[in-house]
Amino acid sequence: MPQDDVEFKFTLCDVFATQAYSGNSLAVFMDNDPLSSAQMLTMTQELRHFESIFISEENSRLKARIYDLFEELPFAGHPIIGAACCLHRRAGVDWPQNWVFDLAGDRSVTVKTIYEEGHYIGTLDQGRPDFLSTVPDSAKGEIAGAFNLRLEDISPLPLEVISTGLKYLVVPVTGGLETARITMRDLEEKLAQLGAEFAYLIDVNRFEGRHWNNDGIVEDIATGSAAGVVGAYALRHGLVQAETPFILRQGHFIGRPSEIRIEVFGTSQDVTKVTVSGAVAFVGRGEVVAP
Repeated sequence: MPQDDVEFKFTLCDVFATQAYSGNSLAVFMDNDPLSSAQMLTMTQELRHFESIFISEENSRLKARIYDLFEELPFAGHPIIGAACCLHRRAGVDWPQNWVFDLAGDRSVTVKTIYEEGHYIGTLDQGRPDFLSTVPDSAKGEIAGAFNLRLEDISPLPLEVISTGLKYLVVPVTGGLETARITMRDLEEKLAQLGAEFAYLIDVNRFEGRHWNNDGIVEDIATGSAAGVVGAYALRHGLVQAETPFILRQGHFIGRPSEIRIEVFGTSQDVTKVTVSGAVAFVGRGEVVAP
């Protein structure tokens, strides 16, 4: 059969939500060995989800490749949790499962999944966070303007670049989240100057966040990779206690309310591990022809 006639099946699910049509939508592709990087990116762009994940098995190990609308990502939270819950559902068992995914860049991550009260729930171990840099206070005004915020909307807490796989600039705010948006045309260049790849706004009083692609066109609904960074930041600055789970909310402003459960381990001086959890709701399935 010609390559352009091969159909690839996917499962459509919503991550960080107990009900379909909320949370962050995701297409999970299984058994996609013949696909090239260019094909996977094109299929992701066609489906228009924030990200898609492609799972294959090599030498009894699971390999995951994650794409957003622009490129392949070395790590992302909601696709990995969604894929693990899809695998658990396909296995047809009720008891807890552990899944190890090999990611791009020679990194592996573990997800524990459970089936509880009619829902699949995945917990992703994001490991030890890297605290990369602190942004000078003199830059707060420029960063505030980049997100349509006033300087007084920015918390007295520092802006920091932290990574659990992707480098996020954590922008702590105490107000203005409702009207925030990206207004800086060259935001990606500015973030690169600060050593970051993306930015995440977090209201430190109510633990609600917002995140966009750097062009500001698409807003993410629930950002699992950033949630781990938020957990590390929160413990470092005394906003939460170690080994005491808390909820990060996202997506409310665009009609897709999501809840991400975060647990941080260690101390404020030595954050040793962050886990990010969420429920997965299944919406449907489909198939697409390889481009």
